[in-house]
Amino acid sequence: MKKKEHLSFFGCGPAYGAIIITLTVLGAIAGGQSLLSSGRVMQLKWIFWSLGIALIIAGVIMWTLANFHSRLDSNIISNTLVTTGVYAWVRNPIYSAFMFACTGVLLFSCNLWLLLLPLFYWGLMTIMVSATEEKWLRELYGQQYVDYCARVNRCIPWFPKV
Repeated sequence: MKKKEHLSFFGCGPAYGAIIITLTVLGAIAGGQSLLSSGRVMQLKWIFWSLGIALIIAGVIMWTLANFHSRLDSNIISNTLVTTGVYAWVRNPIYSAFMFACTGVLLFSCNLWLLLLPLFYWGLMTIMVSATEEKWLRELYGQQYVDYCARVNRCIPWFPKV
């Protein structure tokens, strides 16, 4: 990797976001079509909608905390590894926020087949982030980043390991 003054502001984020947003829109459209009708569970509509709303709200909160509360842009410029705030709960809160919000949107279709897409979103995030950003961060921060990875989940917010 060519030595940079600081990490990229975007990483693989725009590609990841574009892919999962496109799949979410297509999935939401397809969820109501006859091809996927065997997966529709309208009797669980209120459960699906409640979970969908909760995931969208969680995604918005996570995205807001990661972008504004953690001052991510200034930390990137100063080459500071952010491990506090929402980053103490999940290593990639911006990508996770998109994954949560897109999953929430899919739940409004009340279609079990569409629940396969969040598994794809998780796998895609894992592959893209580990091949790019995690590699860069390991190179830049060394053992500090390795220790951080051992404490904090990549995609799903959870209590950090002590």
